Amino acid sequence: MRRGFTLLEVMVVMFILGLLATLVAPQIVGRTDDARRTKAIADLKGIEQALNLYRLDSGGYPTTEQGLDALVHKPDQPPVPRAWNPNGYLERVPLDPWGRAYVYVADGSRYTLKCLGADGVEGGEGTFADLDSRDF
Repeated sequence: MRRGFTLLEVMVVMFILGLLATLVAPQIVGRTDDARRTKAIADLKGIEQALNLYRLDSGGYPTTEQGLDALVHKPDQPPVPRAWNPNGYLERVPLDPWGRAYVYVADGSRYTLKCLGADGVEGGEGTFADLDSRDF
């Protein structure tokens, strides 16, 4: 005679699995947001290092119009850098962990570099809070 699982045994196992999923899922979801913020901070620091190398070679930061693309391709709009690394300063301009461009505003001597957080809108709190490179 073949012995299989009874309906009660299957229901008990399903209940236990559901209970475990209910306890574990919120912790995993929260970690995803933490990981994205950590990635954004690492990106901001990397971009900031590239901007400083650009400034050392060219005498100033890229303008807002030139944008972060000036770290990948030599700008052709003024001010054209007097010395520019032929290999660039970044392989590519990264997108933030939510798939949007980092916000870069500069006047040549100073800059602001931000990630607008999970909502992509200025301001906010928690996972929606902006990340500013000056804060790290």
